[in-house]
Amino acid sequence: MDAIEFSTKVASLRPDLKVFTRKFTHDREESHDLVQDTILKALTYRNKYREDTNIKGWLFTIMRNTYINNYRKNQRQKTSHDGTKELYYLNVEDHHTFNRPEGNSEFKEIWKNVISIKDELLIPFKMYTTGYKYEEIAKHLKIPIGTVKNRIFHARKEIQKKLQGYQ
Repeated sequence: MDAIEFSTKVASLRPDLKVFTRKFTHDREESHDLVQDTILKALTYRNKYREDTNIKGWLFTIMRNTYINNYRKNQRQKTSHDGTKELYYLNVEDHHTFNRPEGNSEFKEIWKNVISIKDELLIPFKMYTTGYKYEEIAKHLKIPIGTVKNRIFHARKEIQKKLQGYQ
């Protein structure tokens, strides 16, 4: 199949692609972009298309993979979508001041209650809350993993009891 014939077949399937995008998105703009990306990739990688392959299925596969790749990319970037006119939310100045918890009297009072528990409970609890895994804590403290879990559980319970009295 020559380039013109291939392009004509791909273009004739545009309405089918448009319908297929509803499976992925209900946003008109995103749907339009997905169809365009699919057609562009199909034309770009025309040499990978085999004559004995169903062209419609091939295009649907390209569309599905494009959607999945874009979705994953957006998840990694943690992008926010501003659907307002003139991108209002993206252009608004941020006047917030973020208070540091160390300066907050409630935080200090809570922290006093946390560090007042026994060291045998406090050390694994602090390690766990700073990101260590149970196995790492057990290895570092040279105690069984069950003991680590038990101490973290009891540390939480003790802190909760102290904080209930605080409120």
